[in-house]
Amino acid sequence: MTHPASGQTLLLVDDDDVFRDTLAKALERNDIIVHKAANISQALSQATKYNPEVAIIDLCIGDESGLQLIKKLIQHQPDIRMVVLTGFASITTAVEAIKLGARHYLTKPASVKEIIDSLYAESGNADIPTIAEPMSVKKLEWEHIQKVLTEYDGNISAAARAMGMHRRTLQRKLQKKPVKK
Repeated sequence: MTHPASGQTLLLVDDDDVFRDTLAKALERNDIIVHKAANISQALSQATKYNPEVAIIDLCIGDESGLQLIKKLIQHQPDIRMVVLTGFASITTAVEAIKLGARHYLTKPASVKEIIDSLYAESGNADIPTIAEPMSVKKLEWEHIQKVLTEYDGNISAAARAMGMHRRTLQRKLQKKPVKK
């Protein structure tokens, strides 16, 4: 595993000001130069200006999708290493993030060591334990919603129509944190 060289440039994209500032300070203590952004527009501006070698991207950046940012950063800088960090994990978004070019997908809370290790891991971990029990109905519902949302490019109204529910009902479900099991 290769760890960051002193002075390496990192783009940190998260809409939570307190979390972003706290993580930036922790990364800076590891001799990483951090450029922060609160939305996709700021992130693309910072990427153009600084050409960061690595990026940490929140999956839900306000009303924007970190998946869209992954795609745009890869177009701008194909060799950038990215980690998606989210409090709203789902199998669908994890798979899509990796397909789009993210190096790793972590759920919050994650330690600074876990984040840095995931940015610089050269391969996956074949020794990670598998879960032998099935998902709960609530977790299956969350996963299904995430899959349909992805199919409709994050369009809540179109996804709600496809699932036969009212848009506001879907919005309420999305505001709840996903269940763990």
